[in-house]
Amino acid sequence: MKRKIRLQRGSQDNLRLEEFEVEVEPGMVVLDAIHRIQATEAPDLAVRWNCKAGKCGSCSAEINGSPKLTCMTRLSDYPDDDTLTVQPMKTFPIIKDLVTDVSWNYEVNKKITPYQHTETDGDPIMFQKEVDRVQEFRKCIECFLCQDVCHVLRSHDMKQEFAGPRFMIRNAGLEMHPLDQGNRLDNIRNEDGIGLCNITKCCTFVCPENIEITDNAIIPLKERVVDEYYDPLKWIWNKLTG
Repeated sequence: MKRKIRLQRGSQDNLRLEEFEVEVEPGMVVLDAIHRIQATEAPDLAVRWNCKAGKCGSCSAEINGSPKLTCMTRLSDYPDDDTLTVQPMKTFPIIKDLVTDVSWNYEVNKKITPYQHTETDGDPIMFQKEVDRVQEFRKCIECFLCQDVCHVLRSHDMKQEFAGPRFMIRNAGLEMHPLDQGNRLDNIRNEDGIGLCNITKCCTFVCPENIEITDNAIIPLKERVVDEYYDPLKWIWNKLTG
């Protein structure tokens, strides 16, 4: 069976959609089809991938406008007569074809206060429920699909004001760690711009690891920021005690 697939080609100053007809077989994923096109018709096609198992996060793209991992998206998820359109993530600058420059994310990561705790005598004690609470955030594979779909970054390009969902996850994993003693709330409020998130949950919907980004990370961080900076009783107490 053959399927039609449109791929975005070119770089920032020369973008175009090219249509290919590719032989497909049962069980193929979108990345398989892209590799077949690369092998038979477009050897210069640029596409980033690594594990083909949904764990490296390298093959992020937009399929019919929806951010997905191409290695985890089956062709059978779409009607046989549907022409699939595969494009790079729109939130980040295009290098070539389906490859984008996501280096901005790593610069944001450097600004987050790392894990901190004071050494004490004896072994530190953690309860299982405390481990479970932060373990979810460790599943992030940094595919940056949540960053791509976030309207603050995608539609408004507010990269200087907002860190994005991926780094709210990292902040939450550190802030909720029972042994961590770092203070990140001021950065979360100001540099990371958590107030710009209006809880649309679009980041949660596209996460391939099914991390509850909004409910378990962003909302609890918002609550901590509100408690710290906007609670009137705490404000009065801080004024009285200096």
